[in-house]
Amino acid sequence: MDTGHHHSRRAFLSQTGKVTAAYAVAGLASGDAQAAPSTAAQPRSASEAGVSRLTDQHYCLTDVRLEDGFEREGEIVVGTRTALYTLEIKAGKIAALHPAGAALPAGVPCYRAHGQLALPAMRDMHIHLDKTFYSGPWQAPLPRQGKTILDMIAREEKLIPQLLPTSQQRAEALIALLQSKGTTVARSHCNIDPVSGLKSLEHLQRALENHRDDFDCEIVAFPQHGLLHSKVDGLMREAMKMGAAYVGGLDPTNVDGAMEKSLDAMFQIALDSGKGVDIHLHETNPAGVAAVNHMIDTVEKNPALRGKVTISHAFALTTLSAGALTETIGRMAAQQMTIASTVPLGGLTMPLPQLSEKGVFVMTGTDSVIDHWSPFGKGDMLEKANLHAQLYRGSDEFRLSRAMAIATGGVLPLDDSGKRAWPKAGDDAAFTLVPASCSAEAVARLPERSATFHRGRMVFGSVGVA
Repeated sequence: MDTGHHHSRRAFLSQTGKVTAAYAVAGLASGDAQAAPSTAAQPRSASEAGVSRLTDQHYCLTDVRLEDGFEREGEIVVGTRTALYTLEIKAGKIAALHPAGAALPAGVPCYRAHGQLALPAMRDMHIHLDKTFYSGPWQAPLPRQGKTILDMIAREEKLIPQLLPTSQQRAEALIALLQSKGTTVARSHCNIDPVSGLKSLEHLQRALENHRDDFDCEIVAFPQHGLLHSKVDGLMREAMKMGAAYVGGLDPTNVDGAMEKSLDAMFQIALDSGKGVDIHLHETNPAGVAAVNHMIDTVEKNPALRGKVTISHAFALTTLSAGALTETIGRMAAQQMTIASTVPLGGLTMPLPQLSEKGVFVMTGTDSVIDHWSPFGKGDMLEKANLHAQLYRGSDEFRLSRAMAIATGGVLPLDDSGKRAWPKAGDDAAFTLVPASCSAEAVARLPERSATFHRGRMVFGSVGVA
């Protein structure tokens, strides 16, 4: 069996380079630059670009590199063993894994991955698909120095009407970007505000309907201008009836000026609608800590909310003493609360490893790709795993491989002992192909994604014909 460890890296990169070169020629090499007015730099799905399409319900993908186990020197993981396999895919699932050279089912079409590594599909669990400059002319945000969040809300009130006419098309362009980075699952916050009413939600839902077969996304109804401040309780309830999966919220002290009243109103909508909660909490002052504690208290008193509450950002956790942090994390874990973090750079480093170690599920997301808040997002969850590894000193083979969990919803090719955990027969056929020898290299070096698959469908890129 052809193992990646003993396979010549030069030969391997030469082989996979032929594939990635073909993508570049076809215009599929993803780019993040925003050219005006051209959209040539934006990634396109395989179907849009007119390159080879893979629409078979039952097919085999040969020459797929999968991780087989860790190589150790004593107790230290020093490498990752890989081998080539054929993935038999049927009705959106991985029906079987066949070793390289094994007999394949007769009459089933075959395609080639050219020795590229399969990674689990990525998940962008905090993004704003509904309001973006992406796919339009370059536009840097206006200066934020000296601006409060209320100033930014006032700025947005003027901007939203300008974005609404193209918000559906821009959302679809962002979806194509995410697919080009290996992401097929997302959670998008969507503005519910007095300026746009429910129009942002309607436009986003139309965009998602156009991608119902190649992209999964749950929507958070997000009162960006403050649940109480903008008096949108009624609109939020309408949004839940329209299919939003989560009730959002925003800085209950800094924006709404009434922490308990704001949070209680948010939770009441969730309880009345039977939905979950995902709140933006940026506050790092004592009010931020009080908000976290009030939310934990509320979930403890309302079992219906257990396992259904996400705190996005949660910067207040960085201000806690070691003892207070341990206690707070323990209470969050007991209520199955989730943290959504963009793995931010800055003076206050989030305690993400401690959260994960104590049982709080941590996920990541882009937040902004390019909009009036930030121009820096790339829509790349593998980049978030890379940042996680850098921030928390995970530069060795084992820790690099573990860092990928934040990008994939906890799905890793190998478990901590080195036994293959993914993929296996019966799993959803959701993965991305990269020219890398193992997941540790992919996290460290951030290779381009060559093809992305969702429920067995190739939604981005190209593969060879066997």
